[in-house]
Amino acid sequence: MQNETAGFDRLLEIMRRLRAPGGCPWDAEQTHDSLKRYLLEECYEVIEAIDAGSPEMLKEELGDLLLQPIFHAAIAEERGEFTMDDVIAAICDKLVRRHPHVFGDLEIRDSAAQVENWEKIKKAEKGEERRSALSGVPPHLPALMKAHKITEKAARVGFDWSRTDEVFAKVLEELHEFEETMLEGDQERMEAELGDLLFSIVNLGRFLALNPEEALRKTIARFARRFEHIETTLHARGIQLTEATLEQMEQLWQEAKRRERASEE
Repeated sequence: MQNETAGFDRLLEIMRRLRAPGGCPWDAEQTHDSLKRYLLEECYEVIEAIDAGSPEMLKEELGDLLLQPIFHAAIAEERGEFTMDDVIAAICDKLVRRHPHVFGDLEIRDSAAQVENWEKIKKAEKGEERRSALSGVPPHLPALMKAHKITEKAARVGFDWSRTDEVFAKVLEELHEFEETMLEGDQERMEAELGDLLFSIVNLGRFLALNPEEALRKTIARFARRFEHIETTLHARGIQLTEATLEQMEQLWQEAKRRERASEE
């Protein structure tokens, strides 16, 4: 524990030195706003490391991610707003406060009850009634993730389907409505109906305990792998990608799928 504390203190001092006069000009110029993009990038790189199953890669990316709150805390400290110690104290207090079944006498039956109790405590902490049951969803979340969060909140107050087949029927209904607008060729209505279709699919995913953001991300990765197989194979045969027929590419696509399935067995 002492070595961990020393390492953390060293990181804080390095950041202070980088931003101090005579330090790094780039680090000294950064603000909360300018660092937003890096915070997002580092989060996604941690996810990539987890997917890769590489402890070494994960260790490095977690370090890069840890640097971000250190950076923001250093900026706030310079302004006299708060320090990293304040940040740590706040999250420690919050964790204890929101886990009364661990640090107090409350008894809960399962993780679902804990989520419900967490939300009650969170609501009480705000000190005021929120205007809507949907309040509290970060506005800048990726759209799929935001839709998932919103449907979760609606479900908590009883606005939800009772059976999976009902949710699936809604997806089919939205698909049919999108098809109708597509045939009409009204671009604005098509966009609206496509949004409704995507939203209903996200809701189906939530109902089935599937994360739509994660599902789509994995599909994108599979697509990229299979397309790379097409490119690599065509190049080995001396065929330019732009010169290949759709039939050739489809054949190689199916070949890539078969290889993936064989490796999973």
